[in-house]
Amino acid sequence: MPELPEVETVKNTLKKQLLGKKIKQIKILYDGIIATNISDFKKNIVNQEFIDIKRRGKFLIFELNDYYLVSHLRMEGKYFIKDFSSPILKHEHIIFYLDDVTLRYHDTRKFGKMYLVKKSRLYLDTPLVHLGLEPWDKELTIDYLKKHYSLNISVKTLLLNQDVIAGIGNIYADEILFRSNINPLKKGKDLTDKELKDIISNTQIILQEAIKMGGTTIRSYTSSLGVTGHFQDSLKVHNREGMKCPICNQAIKKIKVNGRGTYYCPTCQRNEVCI
Repeated sequence: MPELPEVETVKNTLKKQLLGKKIKQIKILYDGIIATNISDFKKNIVNQEFIDIKRRGKFLIFELNDYYLVSHLRMEGKYFIKDFSSPILKHEHIIFYLDDVTLRYHDTRKFGKMYLVKKSRLYLDTPLVHLGLEPWDKELTIDYLKKHYSLNISVKTLLLNQDVIAGIGNIYADEILFRSNINPLKKGKDLTDKELKDIISNTQIILQEAIKMGGTTIRSYTSSLGVTGHFQDSLKVHNREGMKCPICNQAIKKIKVNGRGTYYCPTCQRNEVCI
């Protein structure tokens, strides 16, 4: 699933190619992608121009003249820019016909969602209203995390909660906890001030590094816009089961935490509370 760095990469790439272009026509081949009224979506989006593209958590926000088009890629959503003459592929479900090219939304699993809302309704009629802080928000402090993490729930599960910090997914949660020397099973209520501080600083460091590298290209995610991420070459634990920890040479373990595959070093991330 694309996480914050991957969505940021898609945003930056699309901005270079879409701004100033007008939507002349739209073809919807799978209605389930559209989360707002289909007929209104089709009618209102025509003749809208791409003014800007933003990101909030894992959501892309396309600013048009009168509306915001909010898009969540979910598991395997991708955007392609193609010529008019390119054949429509099986999993290309939404086709935007622009001035000189088409913008195509491709989604093998059909889990992605799009919302078209008036600008004044962005944080009323979309899931953005529920999102927590961005990783670089000044309000992301130890006290903020204490308030939201003081639960008998594993820190790995808490890191994935988009209502607290927006944009962290499975890959980066593993990497953040490894760099912070925190066992993924440790309960939020047991985290020390130092550990909370480390979570904040390492979240910012790791996500910024991943953005610079174009995100993490894995089986289920590529930007599909001529950009290949390279952060997978810097992963220390995620998807490295049985391989040596880069710090202590212990074998990386894989466990399930609340149903999510979780990778960690049992030595560097040892925690007596969890064992």
